[in-house]
Amino acid sequence: MRITSALVDPALLDLPWSTPLKQWPADQLVALPRGISRHVVRFVRLAGTVYAVKETGERVAEREYGLLRSLERLDFPAVRAVAVVDGRHTDDGEPLDPVLVTRHLQFSLPYRAVFSRTLRPETMERLLDALAALIVRMHLTGFFWGDCSLSNTLFRRDAGAFAAYLVDAETSALHRSLSNGQRNEDVELARLNIFGEALDLQAAGLLHESIDPEQVSSEVVQRYERLWHEITYEQAVERSARHDIEGRIRRLNELGFDVAEVAMSLVDDGRYLVRPKVVDAGHHCRRLMRLTGLDAENNQARRLLNDLDTYRAESDLTDEQQAAHRWLTEVFEPVVRAVPAHLRQKLEPAELFTQVVEHRWRLAEAAGRDVGLAAAVQSFLADVLVHRPDEQAVLGAEPGER
Repeated sequence: MRITSALVDPALLDLPWSTPLKQWPADQLVALPRGISRHVVRFVRLAGTVYAVKETGERVAEREYGLLRSLERLDFPAVRAVAVVDGRHTDDGEPLDPVLVTRHLQFSLPYRAVFSRTLRPETMERLLDALAALIVRMHLTGFFWGDCSLSNTLFRRDAGAFAAYLVDAETSALHRSLSNGQRNEDVELARLNIFGEALDLQAAGLLHESIDPEQVSSEVVQRYERLWHEITYEQAVERSARHDIEGRIRRLNELGFDVAEVAMSLVDDGRYLVRPKVVDAGHHCRRLMRLTGLDAENNQARRLLNDLDTYRAESDLTDEQQAAHRWLTEVFEPVVRAVPAHLRQKLEPAELFTQVVEHRWRLAEAAGRDVGLAAAVQSFLADVLVHRPDEQAVLGAEPGER
């Protein structure tokens, strides 16, 4: 047996690699929601970390491992590849398929799982926006997915919005850039896959009667096309209309994209043709990480930085690093520590803090005055958090449970 990994977890060696994956003992598995797959997939927990283990072909496993590692280096929203295990044999010497091991994304659910439940219209809107944004970011990176579906996409909460993540890169390819034909083919494959899975859920009685499978699949395509146009079109502006350029950049920031530079060329009538170079969202994440060491989604990072900047202004601190350190130790960490142990599976720390800040604002609006952070935390714990389901999957559940 051979394990190929950039960083091997020694606990991987203790798994029953000489047993076919579908026969692994239940006491080594954890039950997590997952989409449909053409391969056998199992989840295992090792030293507090959950991994997804998928049996597949040797060349396919190595290729997907390489692609996921490349996406990780690009800081692309995808699951992280951990290892490829090949050269497996049963105790009788029969060869077994290689496996790809990836790290499970905490606080996430497959799109298929959430579509199987009752969805409010506004939740559906945010889910579709996140999926369209993921495909756009992918194509800007030069990545051809080839198998976008409800099962191959995970979502996490991101300060009231959703962030989407790629799970399966088995049919994918990474290029310097994609042609319009490649982009259109990828989007059409996504439309067909989403339509097919929605029909499957509908036939099983798992899709809410208000959801039309054809409309859902078409909506993803329409949102993708609108977003792609907003990001890539050349805009003609007057030489004096700087606010038009600033407005374009602001709209892109609000859509979750950062602008690295603006290309401008002069045309014959004296106007400029403007085309911003859009990069993957991450400005707020990088600033938050640099200042505090906290790793958060982009919208969460934006909310946390807003609170940090307010704290800095109120404290009259001119040094940004000093203000960040004091905010982290005097504001953020006390809020997280205030959560009782039995409620800590409800929300991850960054999302918890953003919701506490939002709750404080609503209490202040109702009272006509600021209620203070301590009172807002206690109110949120007693009136909101205690009634929420766990965001993190219950790792001690029996396999097969939902």
